[in-house]
Amino acid sequence: MTATAIAHFISGCKVSGSSARAQDVFNPATGAVTGRVNLANTQDVDQAVAAAQAAFPAWADTPPLRRARVMFKFLELLNQHKDTLAHMITAEHGKVFTDAQGEVTRGIDIVEFACGIPQLLKGDFTDQVSTGIDNWTLRQPLGVVAGVTPFNFPVMVPMWMYPVAIACGNTFVLKPSPLDPSPSLFMAELLHQAGLPSGVFNVVQGDKEAVDALVAHPDVKAVSFVGSTPIANSLYENGARHGKRVQALGGAKNHMVVMPDADIDQAVDALIGAAYGSAGERCMAISVAVLVGDVAERLMPLLLEKTRALKVLNGTNLAAEMGPIVTAAAKQRITGYIDAGVAEGAQLLVDGRQFDGTKAGEGCDHGFWLGGTLFDHVSTDMKIYKEEIFGPVLACVRVKDLGAAIQIINDHEFGNGVSCFTRDGHVAREFSRRIQVGMVGINVPIPVPMAWHGFGGWKRSLFGDMHAYGEEGVRFYTKQKSIMQRWPESIGKGAEFAMPTAK
Repeated sequence: MTATAIAHFISGCKVSGSSARAQDVFNPATGAVTGRVNLANTQDVDQAVAAAQAAFPAWADTPPLRRARVMFKFLELLNQHKDTLAHMITAEHGKVFTDAQGEVTRGIDIVEFACGIPQLLKGDFTDQVSTGIDNWTLRQPLGVVAGVTPFNFPVMVPMWMYPVAIACGNTFVLKPSPLDPSPSLFMAELLHQAGLPSGVFNVVQGDKEAVDALVAHPDVKAVSFVGSTPIANSLYENGARHGKRVQALGGAKNHMVVMPDADIDQAVDALIGAAYGSAGERCMAISVAVLVGDVAERLMPLLLEKTRALKVLNGTNLAAEMGPIVTAAAKQRITGYIDAGVAEGAQLLVDGRQFDGTKAGEGCDHGFWLGGTLFDHVSTDMKIYKEEIFGPVLACVRVKDLGAAIQIINDHEFGNGVSCFTRDGHVAREFSRRIQVGMVGINVPIPVPMAWHGFGGWKRSLFGDMHAYGEEGVRFYTKQKSIMQRWPESIGKGAEFAMPTAK
């Protein structure tokens, strides 16, 4: 089987670029090489930014309603081809097809939100703010903006960025993960079919060299990033040093607190889906179950049974509940965490390292497979508790009461998502108010906000002042301008040397 060449998308067409570097793209379920993606150099990035810069003046001057009409057409095309995108995700990322369909749908939600951008770009107006003077504000686009996105959501996370940015009048350069690059090109082609002018949306495939070039480029006015905390922190600092707006979403260690009064069956189902869905390769995955009081004695037997029964299969199999790990290197890293958990004394109840890939389906014996892994009696000083594993590993921590649960979560360096399962309204209210985490679920295991609310964590899970998408996304991709105006007939004679005041 010949590996497909995967290129860049610049000025409305695919281009190979000038770099000689390339990287294999794998099907994680089989381990087979399915593509070869070009890795951009600085010259390729310069070409993409130049195309976006050239397209910006006309696109910024395009009335918001006409920009929204392009988004409406894009939305129509996305709905026609959403299963094609989902199949691309499964083929290169490995997540099960139904999960990939959900990813595409949540991305489409952001496009629908962007279709309403004219309403969100309205400014404020004050008549007669002083005698003969009116004052109003505008929200105007920044210019060329860039997005650097991770492997785990190759459709949804880019859609957190570019639909809002483009609808606001910016032009965009996307640098997706080289692990699953094909969806980015397909989305670029659909935008072009929708009537988006050439150069408004561009894709540069690549690695750190491309990211560094985007962050340093003087014509890039803002950078949005989703990935690990060390890179988010570095990108935030480098972007600020180069005078850019930066919105950098980092890592997570998401806890789910189960209170003694919780519905145990519901809590177990929530933990299974949130810990092992997408093989745990989600920044909102639940990786720690915090079991309060005596709830562990009732919950653990059911959780153990369901973890052992997890259907780990090729993602193309509609019966699959979990697919493979994205790469062999990622599998090795996750296995290292399991080794560390055992070495530090956590009780290993289900060992995903023993999973046999031949059971996942025909041709899967060379895939990147791990089973769901379950630890009990994990303490907060253990590596598997403190660090983000980004794999199908669930650590169970036992605490005496709600106060202890809140304390360990608030003490953690990350503050992305958290959940609490309870029937008690007072507990739910206190938990929601006192927890130091950006996204909170009450009886909701993965509280990813809808398109109009915005996504973002606290502490070392977010670097920057504004969350992704929603109204904060609109503010991030626009700058406010205040205009004060008066006409000669209302201007008094003589120079004024004091600070102007309302008169």
